[in-house]
Amino acid sequence: MTGFDSAPGGGVRGTVDGRTVVAGRPGWLEDNGIHLPGDAWTLLRAEQDAGSTAVLVAVDGRAAGIISLQDNLKPGSVAAIARLRSLGLRPVLLTGDNAVVAAKVADAVGIAPEDVLADVRPEGKVEAVKRFQAEGATVAMAGDGVNDAPALAQADLGIAMGSGTDVAIEAADLTVMGNDLGQVATAIELSRRTLGTIKTNLFWAFFYNAVGIPVAALGLLNPMIAGAAMAASSVLVVGNSLRLRNFGKQHA
Repeated sequence: MTGFDSAPGGGVRGTVDGRTVVAGRPGWLEDNGIHLPGDAWTLLRAEQDAGSTAVLVAVDGRAAGIISLQDNLKPGSVAAIARLRSLGLRPVLLTGDNAVVAAKVADAVGIAPEDVLADVRPEGKVEAVKRFQAEGATVAMAGDGVNDAPALAQADLGIAMGSGTDVAIEAADLTVMGNDLGQVATAIELSRRTLGTIKTNLFWAFFYNAVGIPVAALGLLNPMIAGAAMAASSVLVVGNSLRLRNFGKQHA
């Protein structure tokens, strides 16, 4: 193939054996001066109504066919969405697929119909994230494709899947090692546990100093006891932090 070109959320174009091939959304084909006949639109709608993602293909300026794609749910997606809900989060499906496909996926994994945004182009994903932020929400965006990169950069927390594109990984704040949505829930649980440990350590550190300094200033604290208490404080902080090592075993 030569002369390859692509448009995020639109499609691709190139020359194969001297023939110009264009594939993608209807709007992408129209942008390339290709007008679809009525029977192509009929077939397109039929595929979409059947829950498929239809990709139009044109050769030398004429519609040549439709590629019908269907996504299979990844194992563990239902459990992952349930875990995110248990963490007090609101899962939202933000996708470029058509509304029928999005509704079926959302119903299968347990996402409410009102939290499904379908037929969204890359710039639309960014606008959706901005809208949630304007409503006062803190937004975490998980994605793995080129089309997700702008929204990952806009979100308060961008989470890229380790199996995703380099562009998505570069735009994200955090990358999980794999393509299991459950790893996103695990990362959030671990971050909360870590923050809780930090707060506990700070509390005991300030408590020790708040009690020890006034007593020492009054000359009522033996230096030997003060040294032992300081060592005990350090051991407490380290021991409390080491409890995080058990986190991975709990979620293995």
